[in-house]
Amino acid sequence: MKNLGILILIFACSITGIAQPLNKSTSDSMRRLGEELFEMGDYYNALEQFEESYKEDRDPEIGHKIALCSYKIRKYEAAAKRFKTVFKKDKEGKYDSDRFIYADALKRTGAFDEAIEQFQLCLGLEEDMDKQILIQNQITGAEMAKEALETLGLTVERIDKNINSKQSEYSAVYDIDGETMYFASLNKNKVIILDGSEEDYTLKIYKSKKDGEKWAKPTALDLKINREDYFTGNVSISPDGREMYFTRALLDPVTNELTQSKIYVASRSEDTWSAVTELQGVNGNYIAKHPAVGELFGKEVLFFVSDQEGGYGGLDIYYATRKGDGVFGDPVNLGPTVNSQLDDETPFYKDGNLYFSSLGHPGMGGYDIFYSTWNGTRWARPQNMGQGYNTSLDDLYFSLDQTGYKGFIVSNRKGNLSVESSTCCNDVFEFNIAKVEASLVSSSFDEAKKPLGGVDFQLIEMTNNKMGATDKKNSGKSHKSSFALELDKAYKVIAEKEGYFPDTLDFNTVDLSETKAFEKSFTLKKKPEPPKPVESEYEELTINQPIELQNIFYDFDDDKILIDAEKDLNVILELMNKYPEMKIQLTSHTDSQGKDKYNEQLSQRRASSAKRWLTKAGVSPTRIRAIGKGEKEIRNHCTNGVKCSDDEHRFNRRTEFSITEGPTTIQILKKQFKKK
Repeated sequence: MKNLGILILIFACSITGIAQPLNKSTSDSMRRLGEELFEMGDYYNALEQFEESYKEDRDPEIGHKIALCSYKIRKYEAAAKRFKTVFKKDKEGKYDSDRFIYADALKRTGAFDEAIEQFQLCLGLEEDMDKQILIQNQITGAEMAKEALETLGLTVERIDKNINSKQSEYSAVYDIDGETMYFASLNKNKVIILDGSEEDYTLKIYKSKKDGEKWAKPTALDLKINREDYFTGNVSISPDGREMYFTRALLDPVTNELTQSKIYVASRSEDTWSAVTELQGVNGNYIAKHPAVGELFGKEVLFFVSDQEGGYGGLDIYYATRKGDGVFGDPVNLGPTVNSQLDDETPFYKDGNLYFSSLGHPGMGGYDIFYSTWNGTRWARPQNMGQGYNTSLDDLYFSLDQTGYKGFIVSNRKGNLSVESSTCCNDVFEFNIAKVEASLVSSSFDEAKKPLGGVDFQLIEMTNNKMGATDKKNSGKSHKSSFALELDKAYKVIAEKEGYFPDTLDFNTVDLSETKAFEKSFTLKKKPEPPKPVESEYEELTINQPIELQNIFYDFDDDKILIDAEKDLNVILELMNKYPEMKIQLTSHTDSQGKDKYNEQLSQRRASSAKRWLTKAGVSPTRIRAIGKGEKEIRNHCTNGVKCSDDEHRFNRRTEFSITEGPTTIQILKKQFKKK
């Protein structure tokens, strides 16, 4: 039998269940035949010959070849066990060049501590800096796998036998209705022997529709898509459902070497696919596969995978901009942020995120699924999707339906159907993501803990301590209001009512894994009754007597003059114009929250901001002195380290002005300023 392992170049994992017949060998020729098969890349049959030969003479060299063959056909537990024996007997370091493979086999079996130990030995033996980076990525991935927790809200289940055969399946995607799937499969349940009597064994694209909770028996698409003698797969549906992209590949019938892999597109006509054309601009004298429609710079693009020259190592992900039906611009490499030194494959794009599988980024197993976000100009560093999406084995072909809450993964994780070892072949797994929603219910009370109605609740989205979008509601006769929240956001809520001091609260919806209704209570303290009016509306202000400006407020951590502050500043401007010989000092104070030095600088900026306002209004800057005293003159007990309410801290935040030169007394309206 001969294994078509070359298919790893086309469909992102080898198929071990296609073979060619062999004549029986005598024991003395087993080793030689095994060597020949190994050189041809027929690791499945080479393994059989080596194992028979090893029974005869226990040659360590044959044991080493058994380990390599087992690894090549994804029998990782057998490979790790055999490599352990090989390296135990290898006292001279003869096989050190394959220690990385041994470590990778251990990692794929979930033996992470042993894998890390072997990778560290590899690191000590390797002088090439690029290879050191790859080894370190493997160590990082294994360490991550040791600590990984299951992704909350995620369920992953293997699809039933109607879809999964004992051979490998590939590229499962939803149609836009969310009830139809397309995937590629050999659709066989036994080893295919290429002895001339076999039936059609090429890979084909199949279609299945959801029948209740299960998928109906699939049917192969017609010859317009699945042409004879071609391996057809890597199916992808455009977001509007009007086009299907896929790959056709050819193998040499004698050597089984890949000779061609090109991307095609078909148009939907009612419920059938027709008008198949080969893409222009994407295909070339190189491997082109794994098409996925996306958007960059406001234009439709096609992501795909290629081994063309100029990449960063192995298979890279490219994009080409659509120019017309079936015509695309020149391929552009996504660059070293996305593409690693090894293979990066099976891209899928949705809502600004590119999902793909990689061997080169730090992962928990073989191929791990990653995502990178496009910010309009560049790709973010890829993030591992985590446990559940990924295992210690190969996880590929991540895709989502239109809602973004369910999708497919193709994997050889344990629990699949396999024609050979438990990890030889890929199955389609369906996953569901629990829909997470967040909301806020705010309640208001007075100091006696009695419900307080007619309160204005202001919900403010916070970004880097800056106020953003605002939503405001009045509770009316009720003492409650509700708001819908977005995920992964920080919020500030302010509760206000005339005659009461406001109450504020900060919270966020970051890293929610399940639906949550936040319930927040606010206590509003009644403001004291205003003092009884005196006979005169005026009073005298003497030189060097500080007057508190009651309307100068600032946004959190900001020094910009707000509109309300202009009431006080306009009064000062009138006084400066009325008494042209008068000079004043503006003094700003903060509370004790924050560092002393920072508060001093902040208060100086705030005082200077008020001065700038007056000078822009025409007052000479030589007549105004701006002083920031920070928290040096706290007016109550709320000094550093003392726990105080926000109201008590607010008592210390003020801006004052006083006459420093000019008239010794002036008359001011009592309601305009408050004496200190």
